[in-house]
Amino acid sequence: MATASKLSQEHISGACERGTVALGRAFEFLGKRWNGVLLGTMRNGPAGFRELSRAVDGISDSVLSDRLSDLAAAGLITRTVDEGPPLAVSYALTERGKALLPALQQITLWAEEHLVDDPT
Repeated sequence: MATASKLSQEHISGACERGTVALGRAFEFLGKRWNGVLLGTMRNGPAGFRELSRAVDGISDSVLSDRLSDLAAAGLITRTVDEGPPLAVSYALTERGKALLPALQQITLWAEEHLVDDPT
């Protein structure tokens, strides 16, 4: 028969393993180039495709389109089409996407403090 201490250790071990798996999934998704940057860029409200393209230096239109599709499929952003004229498409964070903003802000602060821009 297992002791209370052993049961507690097994519970903690299981929780740690689940946490590690969840953290791995989060970084696999957020670590995909541009995903985190795009979410952070939309923190001030809805933005159109061109607006996002200009705000994220170095992203190609095809990659931007792919990343926006990924973020929408994950339920982190919405895509809204205004039939116009002219036709306009905007992207905005969902509540689920907004829930990531505090974590992204903390990562930003950490990076500003601990990652050197020019290692030379």
